Amino acid sequence: MRKLLLTCCLTAFCACNAMAQDAYDLLFDNSTTDNPTMVDSVLIKDFQLENPVINTIMSRRSIRSYIDKPVEHEKLAAIVKCGINAPSGSNRQPWQIRVVENQELLAQVNEVFKKEFARQILRDRNFKNMFRNAPNIILICTPANGGGEIDAGMLGQNIMLAAQSIGLGTCCLGGIVRFIQTNPKIEFFREALCIPIDYKINYIIAVGYPDETPEAKPRDPSKVVFID
Repeated sequence: MRKLLLTCCLTAFCACNAMAQDAYDLLFDNSTTDNPTMVDSVLIKDFQLENPVINTIMSRRSIRSYIDKPVEHEKLAAIVKCGINAPSGSNRQPWQIRVVENQELLAQVNEVFKKEFARQILRDRNFKNMFRNAPNIILICTPANGGGEIDAGMLGQNIMLAAQSIGLGTCCLGGIVRFIQTNPKIEFFREALCIPIDYKINYIIAVGYPDETPEAKPRDPSKVVFID
């Protein structure tokens, strides 16, 4: 009786496994369609419905319009903790991070920026501040002599995805870095940041509560090649 029961169980398991494998092969066999990317898109949409991580990645957009509300300290601390848990070569953790919550300090540096770039600002009817109008910023710094950029990139992506997952918007800023690092009129800002002398600002993440819902920009799947 035991042998019969075991045989039946094994037969049922093999049948189910075969059916599952057939379904898997059908989904992932690009030969069933003239448009392989169509299959990939369907799969991604299916996964997106079921997987919160994939949903977060696929729904994240760069935000350039924020409501006038600073982000709570607890939320900033949470997303930065996600950042420093990013992969790091040999666990060197070569980054320095500065999270600016001081609204007065941000307003002061923004006033300098407005005077320096008055003409440019006049052309932007939506201008509020130099950080894409965000109420908070996170500065990501790496060694001035090079190295750490890859680690810093992964750290920043963790921060932005974590922010997306809790209803915050972000935008990665690079254009204003030179202004912050070199303009003598905002030395007070650099001093307040206390960045080590042998470090440079790699990029800045603007963060806040979104006041827009931009559509996704097109991506080019032809740049992805699978080698089988």
